[in-house]
Amino acid sequence: MGVSDESRGRVRQMREKAKELNAAAERSTDPKERQRLKEKAQRLEAQSEQESGMSTGDIYPDV
Repeated sequence: MGVSDESRGRVRQMREKAKELNAAAERSTDPKERQRLKEKAQRLEAQSEQESGMSTGDIYPDV
């Protein structure tokens, strides 16, 4: 498995975890816990986007 394959695997895992966290947030009845889970999911999504851009060689993904 090459470096780009490993990176894609990490990105996929981060995105799956973010989906799980969002789903858990939707099920949560505690507003603080819901917010915490959503924020954690957002951080993971941002991190996965950054890593995805880095693995494709795009150092300016938002430009």
